[in-house]
Amino acid sequence: MREFRKDPILGTWVIIATERWERPSDWAHEQRGAQGGFCPLCEGNEDKTPPEVFALRNGTPPNSRGWKLRVVPNKFPALQIEGDLEKQGQGIYDRMNGIGAHEVIVETSLHQETLATLSVEAVRNVLWAYRERIVDLKRDRRFRYMMVFKNHGSAAGASLEHSHSQIVALPIVPKRVKEEAERTRDYFRQKDRCVFCDMIRQEMKERDRVVCDNQTFVSLAPFASRFPYETWLLPKGHFSSFEQMQMDEYESAARVLAETLRRMDRDLNRPPYNYILHTTPFQGNEEEHYHWHLEIMPKLTKMAGFEWGTGFYINPVRPEEAAERMREEESSGATPPAFPS
Repeated sequence: MREFRKDPILGTWVIIATERWERPSDWAHEQRGAQGGFCPLCEGNEDKTPPEVFALRNGTPPNSRGWKLRVVPNKFPALQIEGDLEKQGQGIYDRMNGIGAHEVIVETSLHQETLATLSVEAVRNVLWAYRERIVDLKRDRRFRYMMVFKNHGSAAGASLEHSHSQIVALPIVPKRVKEEAERTRDYFRQKDRCVFCDMIRQEMKERDRVVCDNQTFVSLAPFASRFPYETWLLPKGHFSSFEQMQMDEYESAARVLAETLRRMDRDLNRPPYNYILHTTPFQGNEEEHYHWHLEIMPKLTKMAGFEWGTGFYINPVRPEEAAERMREEESSGATPPAFPS
């Protein structure tokens, strides 16, 4: 049984999903496909995943070989799509059934490829798959927010080595998303401008923290980076929702994203990382003041007692230095920097 439980102190929600504890232990070995182990996401193993809900194929039938990208329900989902929310209170506690959607985007049929090594077209296909699934899942009125994220590398939480990302449709707008939307709304009320648009204008003028850009997208190290080499991808034009764009704009985004990840691979020796798509809630009214963006966070340091206790972050690398290093056209051959734990 899955359910949401709300912390009455912080207002945060926890997903209780005891079934995920039952995931087979040998899946930890399946991620080592490069050493001859079994990988359920590789081409030819389509019968080892739930039936696909979206795919880009070379004219082949569903759930067979001959695909470029597949989207399948997570075999061990955090949430289940069947049922009703059945919200209820138990004294000071709130709860509801663990309803949602949890899908896996298999980004390539080739086990050794990553987003940093794929072609721009293939990276665009990944972004387009996000868009297609968001548009489809928005039709379900139970859902309020779409969390798109990627865990790359076991240190970043990936349970399988094969390049993939995930989408979770939630019936709740996460507290972190609400707080971000409220801050951007306050800024707009004061200045009648989008804070992200103002940030992009200033960063493009100064260029100290710009990693790379093209006509319509930019990647940059944010001024108050929480983590070493944290990098954001943003559209230069104002788009509040990720799914609003046209195909050519996803290709433009893919060019900057692919280049950014290649530079991270080069300068940080192929680090594990997480990225998270920040976009507007399904049923919100955030068009004027919110600006979608993708936050990329290499896993180079660990959070410890001070960070957990205060909510502060300690970043040992100035964002200007990180951006300058990633802007370099050729690797200097220097040893990747070491970071304190």
